[in-house]
Amino acid sequence: MNKIFLFLLFASLLTVSCVRKSTTDTKVKKGKYNVLFLFADDQRADALGCAGNPYIKTPNIDKLASTGMQFANTYVMGGHHGAICAPSRAMLMTGKSLFHVYDKMDGKLTMPKYFAQHGYDTFGTGKWHNGANSFEETFQRGENVFIGGMCDHFNVPCRSLKKGVEKLTKPVKKGFSTDLFIDAAKDFISEYGEGGNENPFFCYVAFTAPHDPRSPREDYIGMYKDDETPLPGNFKGLHPFEFDNMNIRDETLAPWPRTPEIIQASIADYYGLVSHVDDRIGDLIDLLKQKGLYDNTIIVYAADNGLAIGSHGLLGKQNMYEHSTRVPFIISGANIPEMSSKDALTYLYDIFPTLCEINELPIPEGVDGESLLNVINGESNAVRNSIYTVYRNTVRAVRKDDWKYIKYPQRNHIQLFNLKSDPLEINNLAELAEYKEKISEMDLLLNEWYEAVDDTATINPDKFLPLEYDHTKLKQTPDVHQPQYVLDRYFKGVDLSKVKKSKH
Repeated sequence: MNKIFLFLLFASLLTVSCVRKSTTDTKVKKGKYNVLFLFADDQRADALGCAGNPYIKTPNIDKLASTGMQFANTYVMGGHHGAICAPSRAMLMTGKSLFHVYDKMDGKLTMPKYFAQHGYDTFGTGKWHNGANSFEETFQRGENVFIGGMCDHFNVPCRSLKKGVEKLTKPVKKGFSTDLFIDAAKDFISEYGEGGNENPFFCYVAFTAPHDPRSPREDYIGMYKDDETPLPGNFKGLHPFEFDNMNIRDETLAPWPRTPEIIQASIADYYGLVSHVDDRIGDLIDLLKQKGLYDNTIIVYAADNGLAIGSHGLLGKQNMYEHSTRVPFIISGANIPEMSSKDALTYLYDIFPTLCEINELPIPEGVDGESLLNVINGESNAVRNSIYTVYRNTVRAVRKDDWKYIKYPQRNHIQLFNLKSDPLEINNLAELAEYKEKISEMDLLLNEWYEAVDDTATINPDKFLPLEYDHTKLKQTPDVHQPQYVLDRYFKGVDLSKVKKSKH
């Protein structure tokens, strides 16, 4: 069977209803639980075995899904610049929507800080893309903390925040990112598990994988064979039109037009990074069990945003297609129904109020997110009937039921997709006259969201930019974080002696 067809098939299953439904009437048992929050970087919702992907190996995260609940339609609201992960993390941590927080968290009430105010011991490790000050305000302790957006996985500049000390240490470069962050979390949990702790813990582990550089640890290179890795069902060599900066850093990680071979290689390395994360998550969960902490711990697995990595001719997350805006979200523990899934439309910033309610904490004022507890308990099917996503001032999208509408205000261009019949967003129904009424309905809904969330973009400009672009003028320039493995593999056509590497 054709590998592209197989990829299309499992993606179709994922988009509509990715996991089996629970038939149990089990309810969440509220109480003060430990919280282990695992947060991946640039992970597509379909890059998990439990999401129906038959190619990737993620047995530990799959196990987490089987012992809890998976949300099939969780979205990042978007971002006001290309580094989507910064506003995504700010929204997650504050429970606020994009235009109420952007990516600035200094002085803001964050989830770990709020839990600390209610008696939790808080610890953070891994990526923090919102400045050192906000990390210091948010956590009581931290180890192997990376302040920034991306780095070489093999040389992570790590800092520490000791208990009772207000400032992070100076950065020291250490070994592989995934191992550094899991080992720091293991040390924290081991110390906590020695006993004598009356307070529950909140442990936040933020990976820098599978964000590029696409350079897995040596023993994960080749775990997925390039020529055996299927292409996305919506693979294209080029995106069919220009809608923003087509030469943004994420898009320079492969030449134009994209070839099947380089996308297969990219996905193979990407999957290797994910499987490494999965293996180390297994180690951490084993430790929880060894220390007798597992049964009283809520475990959350999610990611900041998705990634194109060949879909629609794109590589990055700076777009409004499902592969880039929809993310994994799994929650386990607290008697949450096992082997269950929900199709409710959710945002990452719903997690803060959800964890508050499960742990019997009042939801703070000013939180925009909605608690999902009634959805988890089967008392409600939804917390909203549509969802709104944005990128800079160039793209807006709204989804309701099976319908997805994308508007490019500066280009006077729209797309309409039926996600039930076309989950990979291939067939633009906006080109067909019979969908004129549906377009009007979705455009009205988009405008209602625009007003409701205090969006600041101009969505009805007086002048328009062209859709056409010349891909031969796009330049592939590596950034300073790409190791030799990546340069040799993905920048073969670039004379590196004549190129100044970009900073990111």
